[in-house]
Amino acid sequence: MISFTSDQRYIVTGASSGIGESVALLLNELGAAVIGIGRSRERLDGMKAKAKYPENVFLEQKDLTEDIEGLPAYVKALKDKYGKFQGMALCAGIGRTAPLNAFDLSEARKIFDIDYFAPLMMTKGFADRRVNTGRGAAIVAISSIAGISCEKGLVTYGGAKAALSASLKAASREVGTQGIRINCISPSFINTPMTQSTPNEELLEKASKEYLFGFGTVSDAANMIIFLLSDKSKWITGQNYILDCGTY
Repeated sequence: MISFTSDQRYIVTGASSGIGESVALLLNELGAAVIGIGRSRERLDGMKAKAKYPENVFLEQKDLTEDIEGLPAYVKALKDKYGKFQGMALCAGIGRTAPLNAFDLSEARKIFDIDYFAPLMMTKGFADRRVNTGRGAAIVAISSIAGISCEKGLVTYGGAKAALSASLKAASREVGTQGIRINCISPSFINTPMTQSTPNEELLEKASKEYLFGFGTVSDAANMIIFLLSDKSKWITGQNYILDCGTY
């Protein structure tokens, strides 16, 4: 059985909704202290209200894209406030569906900012020896099947997620000498507020026919993230796990 202690502290970005909220609540339920980061204070408060042990949930309202270059210093400041971190779940992200002929550079930069640059800079901050607990510490990031299967309409989003997976695999080789593990998960269609707000009807119809067990839920992704953060996966690093009900 996976369990944590209250002196094991985990950063969760995107903790106010979707997979991030599910990860934060499950970590808390299993005993860990959670530092939940999100843009909406109201939604963060709502997440904390659902927690089994709310006294072990600490909220940080922040837009990670406001000062991307400053994110390593931000992570260090969180360590100074709460103590060293055992792990981090990078769940914040946005999705866009648009064909190549509608490619817009300014929109592409917004997507890369939150889906690639922000998690990479958060990882840089976490890798600082002053910030993490050392051997046994772990990072898990949400990538996407879009970075692998490359369906049409996902030119920018798929590119950002492919870049994230590749960069974090390279990073895992570097921080492994410190005993830190880094892994990604690449979900396909998970029923989250993000997928509901950016529907791709063609892909949804295709997926509904191919998913033997139906669409995934946030808990399907959260359970995998918790496993990869825990010591049950102490020999796993540099991997990108596909969660797509076997369709890829």
